[in-house]
Amino acid sequence: MKQLTKTTTPIRERDIKRSWHLFDLSGKVLGRVTPGIARVLQGKHKTSYVDYLDGGDYAVVINATKVVLTGKKAQTKTYDRYSGYPSGQKVISFEKLIAVRPQEVIRIAVSGMLPKNKMRDRRLARLYIYKDNKHPYVDKFPVTES
Repeated sequence: MKQLTKTTTPIRERDIKRSWHLFDLSGKVLGRVTPGIARVLQGKHKTSYVDYLDGGDYAVVINATKVVLTGKKAQTKTYDRYSGYPSGQKVISFEKLIAVRPQEVIRIAVSGMLPKNKMRDRRLARLYIYKDNKHPYVDKFPVTES
């Protein structure tokens, strides 16, 4: 008898192949590019995606200082941390944080778009963020001729 439907065999941990993706953020809107980064880290772009395995790829983000926000968010957006102690709340504006630690802005945005489970830290460990276009993973990306 002819089989009408195809069966999908689930992928195993040892069969996961990880590739490298380069994201250039110069002039890009933060909220428009971070879902793509989170999608690559989760592995949702692959046909072998399963939610119970960490099958995502590596993501290298360059030009983190050149990311933009729309509207007046660059002046009004703040990032809060709280240590748990009295008067332990720290508030820093986007403008100060992008000047001091631009990698942290991208990491916070991508972290907020990943599922809050035990694989989140492992996925964020595969995210490499650089403030300019110099990075040590040049050999991972093929050179394109124009």
